[in-house]
Amino acid sequence: MPEPTEAAGSRVAVEERLFSLVLALLATEQGLTKSEILSTVQGYRQRFSSAGSNANLERQFERDKDDIRELGIPLETVEAPGDPGNNQLTRYRIPKGQYDLPKELTFSPAEIAMLSLAASVWRQGSLSAESRRAILKLRSLGIESDEPVIGYAPRVRIRESSFEPLRQALERHSVVTFPYLKPGESTAKTRTVAPLALVQHHGRWHLSAHDLDVGDGRTFLLSRIVGPVQQVHRTWTPPEGGGHAERSLAALDALWESQRAVIRVEPRTDAATRLSKRASAVDDGTLELHYTDVDVLADELAAYGPEVLVESPQRLVDAVVARHVKTVRTHRGGSGTGGNRG
Repeated sequence: MPEPTEAAGSRVAVEERLFSLVLALLATEQGLTKSEILSTVQGYRQRFSSAGSNANLERQFERDKDDIRELGIPLETVEAPGDPGNNQLTRYRIPKGQYDLPKELTFSPAEIAMLSLAASVWRQGSLSAESRRAILKLRSLGIESDEPVIGYAPRVRIRESSFEPLRQALERHSVVTFPYLKPGESTAKTRTVAPLALVQHHGRWHLSAHDLDVGDGRTFLLSRIVGPVQQVHRTWTPPEGGGHAERSLAALDALWESQRAVIRVEPRTDAATRLSKRASAVDDGTLELHYTDVDVLADELAAYGPEVLVESPQRLVDAVVARHVKTVRTHRGGSGTGGNRG
């Protein structure tokens, strides 16, 4: 549950808080005290109280320090020379010399291009509003920042709007409900689940959860959640042992490996170029594709039109045909017919 002083919309993701903390500790050579960190760094300052108790926030900072060190980041503790043992005056820093890339490490032009592309994932490459506020606050305390990075707030855009509420539900062990539209159905069904893990498999996000309506585990494709995710006012205790994400990915890998589609593609077409990159060639013009979800693959293959002919399995042939028939009927307003070209 949020702290009483924290607005619901101001909660900062764990990854964002850790990222901002690392950059803040890199930004000043002399280091920062706990109070300076909690009152200025993105992810802490939203919950910091200048007049009240910050005990919960301090415990969070202690856990974050352990997480940073487990990642192999050299976080140093520097005690005050005249008052050793006073943790209110203890400073924390990350020595840049130990954290920077080795000078002999270089990148090729292609590698630099890829790094630049990755950097474009971040919303902005300069000071955010959060950064400016944090630096002004530090300067008001008489602390100069060596680099303009404090409070840098990363944002990774995720297409499915259901991702963030599901992530929050995972953190809080909350039961959730959402409308889920299965392929071939015209009406979404409300599902009530206890989330176990969010995993990305072959570019698509899945939710592994315990479906309370059927009393068993289920995997849901986030792109099929067609409405808001609502947190139910109750929590649940996850099964002991953990490893839910690993088991979910292993199950999806096994499903992907076991399902194969055989298709023919027209040479020198967009379909041939794109599909051949992830398929194995059976013979000239014939490809074999692994897949996880028959309907997801049918949507993709149908979009190529006459450039693709689906040979097997039959359920994939039928799924592609159904999509072409629907397209014909939609555009002609009648009872269209179609072959198995996808």
